[in-house]
Amino acid sequence: MTWLVINHTAFRQYCWHRTHSSLAVSRGSAPTSDSAPFFSDDSEAEGTEELDGAPGQRPDDLSPSGVSRVRSVLTVSILCYINLLNYMDRFTVAGVLPDIERYFRIDDGKSGLLQTVFICSYMFLAPFFGYLGDRYNRKLIMSVGISFWSLVTLASSYTPKEYFWALLLTRGLVGVGEASYSTIAPTIIADLYVKEKRTQMLSIFYFAIPVGSGLGYIVGSKVDYAAKDWHWALRVTPGLGLIAVVLLLLVVQEPKRGAVEARPEHHLHQTSWVADVKALSKNRSFVLSTFGFTAVAFVTGSLALWAPAFLFRAAVFTGEKSPCVQEPCDTSDSLYFGIITCVTGVLGVASGVEASRRLRKRTPRADPLVCATGLLLSAPFLYLAIVFAQASTIATYVFIFLGETFLSMNWAIVADILLYVVVPTRRSTAEAFQIVLSHLLGDAGSPYLIGVVSDSLRKTDSYLWQFRSLQLSLLLCAFVAVGGGAFFLATALFIEGDRHRAENYAPSDDEPIAVPKSGRTARVPVSSVLI
Repeated sequence: MTWLVINHTAFRQYCWHRTHSSLAVSRGSAPTSDSAPFFSDDSEAEGTEELDGAPGQRPDDLSPSGVSRVRSVLTVSILCYINLLNYMDRFTVAGVLPDIERYFRIDDGKSGLLQTVFICSYMFLAPFFGYLGDRYNRKLIMSVGISFWSLVTLASSYTPKEYFWALLLTRGLVGVGEASYSTIAPTIIADLYVKEKRTQMLSIFYFAIPVGSGLGYIVGSKVDYAAKDWHWALRVTPGLGLIAVVLLLLVVQEPKRGAVEARPEHHLHQTSWVADVKALSKNRSFVLSTFGFTAVAFVTGSLALWAPAFLFRAAVFTGEKSPCVQEPCDTSDSLYFGIITCVTGVLGVASGVEASRRLRKRTPRADPLVCATGLLLSAPFLYLAIVFAQASTIATYVFIFLGETFLSMNWAIVADILLYVVVPTRRSTAEAFQIVLSHLLGDAGSPYLIGVVSDSLRKTDSYLWQFRSLQLSLLLCAFVAVGGGAFFLATALFIEGDRHRAENYAPSDDEPIAVPKSGRTARVPVSSVLI
């Protein structure tokens, strides 16, 4: 009896879908996001839809996304693995930065460019991949991007010492591959899960950011020490990246966009890119949380590149370590900072998600309030860590531990905010613009800015001023964290209304759809073609 009810329900849904699809075609409406035959992400979903309605299929495996429960878990696991590799590769350079500075004979300003060039490339290409991710097969886009990223990373490890510009170029090209992944992966998770389950899966996905960052420092420093050559540190992630591409192609299945949260009375359709941008610019929760996340990016970008070098200079200044006069330099600070980053990342993300879950029972504004609290609490501890570096190494590491734990509370929650205040057909574009804004004003310029300020404050080239100038410039991070907390507090004022509008979104009568005109697609208001 249960089987008959389930199949009767599936049959009614199928008839409704076919009827509305035929009606949409008869009215000349635009196809949904996947119209290109090769790139269409309906190719996999159609087969799953037929399977879901087949006799003998277990009811537990039925999913509106077109992806089974087991395949969904495998998909999230693979996306987490790739996210870990992305951040591991990003911070391997920071883990061997003293060796790179010695090898190329560069100052702090040029060292900061290594991160800035990468972030700028990543940032400017994000909208392009966001546009593609909302319209074409996301699995194929990610596969091509990760393959390119792996090959370019491998090429960067063969840069001669006379060609620092070549290292900058290859690090910039690495951003191409990462942009193709970071804008798209969260939207796939959003199309597989909803509500509490989505938050849980996003928290697992964003665990990979601090853990991968920490592994970048650890693997970079250890491989550098073992091989006596920092170039080998950049040759670890490319091979792992190619494994990720194979897993993507063989295991990951493209889910249907918005199907897990779609309502029969509100059929979502693709609007123009200009309409998407206008809608996002009016979404106050999205804009304010993006500026809050920009502060997170500024602080993490600065610390990610400069914290190990700062700790090393502090040890040289206090006499605990000898200066680096030849390669390989002492990279033990990178190892310790990497371990701290891994641990604090796990604790921070987990505590942020748990605090948000508990606070949601009392207020729907829980998410931005937790983000604001994390940033405001991290600011004093980061300030104390920088100030105490000249007096106590142990106190410095303790304060860094506390500051990074509170800072990491934001990662999964910010992503969840974006996904529930933006409609499914605009999420990749929203991810792309959040990446652009947060990196443009955040970690794209912060490593270079910290380096330039450090160089300008340095009065002499003594070990004292190498440490002191970098110390003073890093103090800026604490004040930026306070500003970010203020933006999240402002987000709390609008979060309820914006979430309600996204959950109850229905295309207005005057939103443009596509109708045939002389054999081509033309954009006209709905009201001018409907009778």
